[in-house]
Amino acid sequence: METDPWNSPLNILVILAHPDDPEFFCGGTLAKWARNGHHITYLLLTCGDKGFHDTTPADMTSEKLVPLRLIEQNNAAKVIGAKAVHIMDNPDGYLVPNLDLRRDVVREIRRHKSDILVTCDPQNLFAVYGINHPDHRAAGQVVLDAVFPAAGNKTFFPELLEEGFDPHMPKEIWCSLTQQPNTTVDITETWDIKLQAILEHRSQVQDAEKLIERFKSRRAEDSTEENPRYEEKFRVVKYH
Repeated sequence: METDPWNSPLNILVILAHPDDPEFFCGGTLAKWARNGHHITYLLLTCGDKGFHDTTPADMTSEKLVPLRLIEQNNAAKVIGAKAVHIMDNPDGYLVPNLDLRRDVVREIRRHKSDILVTCDPQNLFAVYGINHPDHRAAGQVVLDAVFPAAGNKTFFPELLEEGFDPHMPKEIWCSLTQQPNTTVDITETWDIKLQAILEHRSQVQDAEKLIERFKSRRAEDSTEENPRYEEKFRVVKYH
C-alpha cells in the first residue's frame, strides 16, 4: 500500500523563470505548504534585469535593477515562508531550454534532493494578460526535460557524478500557469499572504490598488463577492 508523501515534511524546490514568478503563479499554495511545515526553496533561472515598465524611474538601469529585484524576492519569500532563494545570472528574456541549462537544473534537483518540484506549464502559449512570456515556457520545458529522463539516471550528465551529485528523482512535479489542470488547491486562507508577497515586488507593481482589485476579481466561479473563495490550479505528474 502506497503512503501519502504529504503526511510528513517535504523538500519542495520551486524552479521558475523570474523574480516574482513564484508569488504571482502559485504564492497561495506555497504559503499554505509553508504553514503546513514543508521546506520551500526557490530557484529562479534569470536575474530579472529587464523588468522595466512605464512607471520605472528614468534613472533605473539593469545593473541597478538586478540587486533590487533580489532584495524584493527575498522579502517576498519571507512573507510566503520559503527558506531560501537562489537566482541564476541568466539574462531575462533570453532563456533557452538547451543542454547546458538542463544540466544546471539536473544539478540543482540532485543537490536539493527535492521531493516536490514546482514549475510552470511549457505548453501554455497564452495567459490572462496576453502572450505567455517565452521565459516561462522555457523554464517549464527545461525542468520537465531535466526530470525525465535525466535527474534519476546516472548515465545522463556523468560529469555531475564526479561533482558529487548522485541521481535523484522527485516524487511529484506541479506545473503552474496551466490551461490543462488536474489539481486544484483552495488558497482562500492564504490569499492575503499571496497578495502581501506580490506587493513586495515594488519595482514590478505599477499600481498596487489596481493590482489588488484585479486579483480579487479572480475568485472561484462558485463563490461570491461577499464570500469569495480563491484557487490555484496545477498540472501534477506523480512518480511515487
